Amino acid sequence: MTSSIAFPEVLSSPSSSNSLFLTSQSNHDVFLSFRGEDTRNNFTVHLYHALIRKGINTYKDDKELKKGEEISPELLKVIEESKISIVIFSENYASSTWCLDELLKILECKESKQQKVLAVYYKVEPSTVRHQKESFEAAFAKHEEKFDDAKVQRWKTALNQTARLCGFHLKINEDEYEFIQNIVQEVSTNLTKSF
Repeated sequence: MTSSIAFPEVLSSPSSSNSLFLTSQSNHDVFLSFRGEDTRNNFTVHLYHALIRKGINTYKDDKELKKGEEISPELLKVIEESKISIVIFSENYASSTWCLDELLKILECKESKQQKVLAVYYKVEPSTVRHQKESFEAAFAKHEEKFDDAKVQRWKTALNQTARLCGFHLKINEDEYEFIQNIVQEVSTNLTKSF
């Protein structure tokens, strides 16, 4: 685990009844922010199902959005209503302006609603995210051609801030199953403490 800035409450072991999470006042306990092409059909879907099995009401955009709904307002609403956002940083996360805009909203809710944010580094180094190196640097070079400097700087700052939070770092060839169980355990404990 990497941590430069710790959560106000450190998450530890799982708790009591699974039904506890389903009686939450918000519609979703957890919001997953991820780059679809990198992790949707592997890591993210496995994490999603592990959280659901634990009874944690989790939002993953391709599972929850109804046909015809506008994506942006719906996602912003879900982020606002969630207790925890899990940001899954992967190789191409920064190439998606949608992911970067989600991240801005997540950090806004962290400040205004004391929402918990958990950073997950899926086969990328935390320092790569924090300092926008390698694929993140290449993504921002493209963004700088299309967007104004202020917007690009907000995205860079958001990445830097999020990469300083407590998080989990999955290294190449590490056991994903055990890694996911550790994340679920942290989320479970944190939700229990919020009641």
